[in-house]
Amino acid sequence: MKPIYVVGGGLAGSECAWQLAKRGHDVILIEMRGTPSGESTGALTTPAHKTDRLAELVCSNSLGSQTDYSAPGQLKWEADKLGSLILRAAKESSVPAGMALGVDRELFSTAVSRAISGHPHIRVERRLVSSLDEIPRPAVIATGPLTHESLALSIREHLASTEDKTDFLYFFDAIAPVIDADTIDMTVAFKADRFDRGTQDYINCPLDKAQYFTFIDAIAAARKVEPKDFEKIPYFEGCMPIEAMVERGPLTPKFGPMSPNGIRHPETGKKPFAVVQLRQENREATSYNMVGFQTKMAYGEQTRVFRMIPGLERAEFLKLGSIHRNLYLHSPRKLTPFLSSPHDPWLYFAGQITGVEGYFDSTCIGLLVARFLHDQLSGREISRPPRESAIGALLNAITEPKDEFQPTNINFGLFPLIEGLTVRTQAEREQKRELQLGRAKSALTEWMNHLSC
Repeated sequence: MKPIYVVGGGLAGSECAWQLAKRGHDVILIEMRGTPSGESTGALTTPAHKTDRLAELVCSNSLGSQTDYSAPGQLKWEADKLGSLILRAAKESSVPAGMALGVDRELFSTAVSRAISGHPHIRVERRLVSSLDEIPRPAVIATGPLTHESLALSIREHLASTEDKTDFLYFFDAIAPVIDADTIDMTVAFKADRFDRGTQDYINCPLDKAQYFTFIDAIAAARKVEPKDFEKIPYFEGCMPIEAMVERGPLTPKFGPMSPNGIRHPETGKKPFAVVQLRQENREATSYNMVGFQTKMAYGEQTRVFRMIPGLERAEFLKLGSIHRNLYLHSPRKLTPFLSSPHDPWLYFAGQITGVEGYFDSTCIGLLVARFLHDQLSGREISRPPRESAIGALLNAITEPKDEFQPTNINFGLFPLIEGLTVRTQAEREQKRELQLGRAKSALTEWMNHLSC
């Protein structure tokens, strides 16, 4: 039996390799990072990665909400039923993050690397793939939004057509700073969660009105790092730099990551004008990241401006924010409904390169592609998950024909409508979501039972 080649050792590639291996397939997982570059700069890497571990998280350390009443929570429920390795590793390395699934980055990537390397059906190879022609079939390309330029050009050539000139699309992705916990002034900052849910997992730095507008003015005036080639590339709404928010209006952050809604000082009971929230970065709680503060400010400017935040006057930054360009395919036009190449039925694409956004959303696409390829290798008709399920809704969003296509993550807007249901009040909206989630669970369960998995 031929081995299956999976190119890319990120979340989607690791999940895909694992799912194929546990079904008895031999898998060769190829990862560029860690390959000697032959130059004085050392091993090959990307503009965002820091290690050569599999499934390294480069932006936030949160895999999104895990509440049972949210769309991301439903996606995790389904992935759990489908035996996700990434979800298991995330739970094993979790850190307090309120309603979100936050992880210790190092523990998480180490757990995934150990599981992959220890599986008898998986062999990890460290090398650069420069062309699709180098990879035997069957193959899955899960190289993510930071695909090496040479391979990206090969993919573009492979998928090019005279009828459709749309090759690749790009958007900016930005990384938030990480702070040494010991340098946060807890006489000013305080632990609290929104609406007193009882977790107190976030550190809150409060700002009054004058402090807020002084801070916003400093962000607007700070020197930015933005290469000219990137100037016309749109930001993904879910990972927008704080400067881009400020450009939309000085109050925009107050209604976004700096919203004080549901936050009151535990001692005074007062609601601040705005807050900056810090989320635990590792299990030991020795570092915290600035929630929603992805940034493109120059390094020196970041230190100066962020130390204007009450409680962070003496903050030591373990990692400063940065920005990089992401790549994704116009999957509705360029790929089949099963995310394979229309020119090569044994060549699949998975993860962020297909146009999903978010760690866990990418993971789930890797999981699905493994199932599709397994069906094909087993000689049976490929079965897509039902549209009513979260994972089916996400797949539909990146494969349904459309002219305008931008990265998306799971949300209730992707679920099909419930016929005859009128929504006018908050209670009716909550009822609608309960019905959508219940229908999603039933649909996913029925699909799994039909497949005997």
